[in-house]
Amino acid sequence: MVSHSRWILIQLILIFALGLSSCGSLSGTKPAPIPLEPTATPVLPTATSQAMAATVNGEGITVADYTAELARYKSAQQALNKNVSDADASKTVLEDLIDQVLLEQGARAAGYKISDSALQSRIDALTSQLGGADKLSKWESDQGYTDESFRVDLQRSIDAAWMRDKIINAVPTTADQVHVQQILLYNAADAQSVLQQLQGGADFNTLAAQYDPDARGDLGWFPKGYLLDPNVEQAAFSLQVGQISGVIQTNVGYDIIEVLAQDPQHPLSPDAYLTLQERALNNWVSQQRAQAKIMLAPSS
Repeated sequence: MVSHSRWILIQLILIFALGLSSCGSLSGTKPAPIPLEPTATPVLPTATSQAMAATVNGEGITVADYTAELARYKSAQQALNKNVSDADASKTVLEDLIDQVLLEQGARAAGYKISDSALQSRIDALTSQLGGADKLSKWESDQGYTDESFRVDLQRSIDAAWMRDKIINAVPTTADQVHVQQILLYNAADAQSVLQQLQGGADFNTLAAQYDPDARGDLGWFPKGYLLDPNVEQAAFSLQVGQISGVIQTNVGYDIIEVLAQDPQHPLSPDAYLTLQERALNNWVSQQRAQAKIMLAPSS
């Protein structure tokens, strides 16, 4: 998932091969947000500070940065021919900025922060690729950046991306997995009839081929946390190899499964690995949100 509120900055970075990417989840699905309620003491500007849209563990997200990011997000959605309400856009952008700050803070806690010289090297490379400082300044202006706000945003994105990569790269490439075959029916009566046949000695593979001639109901190998339906997954990991489940009601119908094999250290498929990486990232962000002191201005 590339989070849409980072879309324009990420596109520029990817075009010039700087190896950066968004802090969003990997597949495009953000974790369910933890409710963030305005506090009794609103975040207000003072004579010596900028107005804040939110603070995260005392670190501010300015109204100016939030407003500019919101405009970039809406522009990106329009370019994709997507209609997003103002309320949804505002919520998405603010939550994404909060996640960015949490990841940036995580990077600092882990001992990483891009140096000023390395950051300047990135900016110099962008400047060269765009054709000069004037071209970069025009792009910044078109996207609602100043030189300083672009530098701050780029630094935050780099630090957040470093922390994201640290989290997802810690996910093992093997996991406890089961190899499962299913018979999927679309009404309860048929499912009970098939279950009775199996209990009477009918061959599972033969019946599976009858209802799914191409794949024979083969779900392949999968780890915990991979299937969309938790009921099927829970049943699969509760059975012994060779055991057949009862009828499992799912969102699409009625399943009966057989566990063909289990391996505590089976290599993850690329898709399963990405799914577990996304889960690890989402869990980390959710845990940080739960522990963080997040204050929203009433108008955010």
